[in-house]
Amino acid sequence: MDLSIKGKNAIVCASSQGLGKSAAVDLAKEGVNLAICSRNKDKINSVKEEIEQTSEVKVVAIEADLSSEKDISALFQEAKKELKTIDILINNNGGPPPSTFEELTDEDWQKTFNSTMMSAIRLSKLVLPDMKKNKWGRIINISSVSVKTPVNGLFLSNSIRMGVLGWAKALSDEVAPHGITVNSVCPGTTKTERIEQILNARSESSGKDKSEIEEAMANSIPMLRIGEASDLSALITFLASEKASYMTGLAVQVDGGSARTFY
Repeated sequence: MDLSIKGKNAIVCASSQGLGKSAAVDLAKEGVNLAICSRNKDKINSVKEEIEQTSEVKVVAIEADLSSEKDISALFQEAKKELKTIDILINNNGGPPPSTFEELTDEDWQKTFNSTMMSAIRLSKLVLPDMKKNKWGRIINISSVSVKTPVNGLFLSNSIRMGVLGWAKALSDEVAPHGITVNSVCPGTTKTERIEQILNARSESSGKDKSEIEEAMANSIPMLRIGEASDLSALITFLASEKASYMTGLAVQVDGGSARTFY
């Protein structure tokens, strides 16, 4: 299937590993030029080299902390300088750590709001002028299935990601007349560094072996397996394409059927 996005330009956030990296790799396979970023300079440069070895697209690797307004501005300016225009934005950031409610401080809540919600808002505001001018754009937020079914122990994620979802739905209405779509993808349990963190935390709190917890986690999913990063990146690539031009304001879970909702 020709997705008609060859030659488009994208910013893919937090793309040195996990879901962000998988999204960047898949977009590159479709001929999309990339600005990728991470707080870890060595890791993001390594991903740049990896993508360049398997595709002919232009890749710009940028060191950036997405909780910093200054770094976000610098990221956008460097991406625009190298790619000229931004057609696709993949908002993504590392998920907040698991915890009990009583463990959380005001600082924890503020930090998560800034890194999870404000990073998406700030970058979207920066890319919209180009998208409106070109009458074409794609903003895709990597969220979590926790917006469909709250996940035990993930108070920060359960709460703040719902705010991102509400903002994205409102934004989708506002920019739809300009040929811009805004969607969110909601991964369930997926094999990433993040899930390793959750497994370790549950093992420490319960005293159970990590492999036992992982097996129970897989068995709780109707498809009886933990997802792969490529399961999500395939949807991201489709939503970024011309084929998804009439799809906007959505929050689509990729979770093996684990969310217990009808929407």
